[in-house]
Amino acid sequence: MKRESVGRVKTECYHPSDHLILESGEKLSNLTIAYETYGNLNKEKNNAIMVCHALSGDSHAAGWHLRDGKTGWWDILIGPGKCLDTEKYFIICSNILGGCKGTTGPSSINNTTGKQYGLDFPIITIKDMVNAQRKLLDHLDIKQLFAVIGGSMGGMQVLEWCVSYPEMVRMAIPIATSAYSSPQQIAFNEVGRRAIISDSKWNNGKYYDLEFPDDGLALARMIAHITYLSNESMYEKFGRRLQDKSEYSFEFSTDFQVESYLHYQGSSFTKRFDANSYLYITKAIDYFDLTENGSLEEAFKNIKTKFLVISIDSDWLYPPSQSKEILMALIANDVDVNYYEIKSSSGHDAFLLEGGQLNYIISNFLSHSLVRDVMSHHVIQISNNSSIKDASQLMISENITHIPVVSEEDKIEGIVTAWDISKAVALNYHNLEEIMTRDVIIALPDDAIEVSARKMREYNISSLPVVDDTGRVIGIITTDHISNLLAGNYK
Repeated sequence: MKRESVGRVKTECYHPSDHLILESGEKLSNLTIAYETYGNLNKEKNNAIMVCHALSGDSHAAGWHLRDGKTGWWDILIGPGKCLDTEKYFIICSNILGGCKGTTGPSSINNTTGKQYGLDFPIITIKDMVNAQRKLLDHLDIKQLFAVIGGSMGGMQVLEWCVSYPEMVRMAIPIATSAYSSPQQIAFNEVGRRAIISDSKWNNGKYYDLEFPDDGLALARMIAHITYLSNESMYEKFGRRLQDKSEYSFEFSTDFQVESYLHYQGSSFTKRFDANSYLYITKAIDYFDLTENGSLEEAFKNIKTKFLVISIDSDWLYPPSQSKEILMALIANDVDVNYYEIKSSSGHDAFLLEGGQLNYIISNFLSHSLVRDVMSHHVIQISNNSSIKDASQLMISENITHIPVVSEEDKIEGIVTAWDISKAVALNYHNLEEIMTRDVIIALPDDAIEVSARKMREYNISSLPVVDDTGRVIGIITTDHISNLLAGNYK
């Protein structure tokens, strides 16, 4: 399939009517959440994927904006034919809490004072960011995510989603991340914050009506950007080549190409990011620690999500060893987990650049979905000693056409359909025993969804009860559950 762009997109804003209670105990009112969506939410609302962005990202993950033509930061992965296929999935990306691209942050107006929050903005955490995203999902009436995915700080949000809301995430893809910030990572963040705070124009965060602390923010970005690259990639890009000169200047000017590159990165960053947001977000990253009593295994004990953990071999900011620690803690909890280490010379930035490898790895993971990944756990069922009238009323009230008939132990006994009810009325039957089908076509939780789709086509039925190895009904899967997810296979 040809890979295409989602085309022109626009940013939406949601304003929750209630306040957000932060992990610190403070309350944040008049919240705004900026977000973009790509693709269509299906009837069952089971094809939604949450994309979580990294420190300097925003809600504009794909397509392009009319006003500036800017392409989304993960456009290589989102769109028709790409791994986050917008013909199958409904993709959501929101600007994080504390950001400066539409969602409430320190540069937002504080309704109490009528001025920007500045340092009056409360300290936030990764969990607070995820809780804000949860409010957005409630607004979109999405009860469960098909998947949540993100790299770097976005990967931290992925892990937090699975720990805080284990029932809401079917599949998780954390990329180039860690379950807690290491001392080295905290150290780099602190140096960046000191660069901003030491800028004479920072003015204790009250610079919005004055000159911005661009020098401090640019320096913070330069420091951080070094950690995003690998030594090999810097040799490939710059070596020891000079910038616009043939010999050393023997003064403190810019001699090397790598110096010029870092100055450009720092300067361009100040045009699109807020210095106070940088302080708050890096502090949230520093506070991130999912371990319980020093144990990551303990933290993951309630996780029910299927995982794909991805690391980058040349990443020294979030090295593969940290991803493997996540992997081992998941395995210790008997979580279904796959692991892949990308080969790249690009360092940490590879999660934004290696479109070929990521599209292949992620699309394979998402397309090999099992029944348990998409089934509904809310099953309308009826006991085998119920009447036909009971079944009829249940179908009408729940607007369904198939009801599994179960024993007292919830084990499958048969199935009754709207057609069976019609036949019962015509023949004056009264008991389910007289009309229900005992030879039930079922699905198993570990079946590939393609297997269930094949059964539905073969027997011309629209739903299958899902049973465990004891015959107990644990879910139901319908044609609506799988139609979008398998759409690409029938084109």
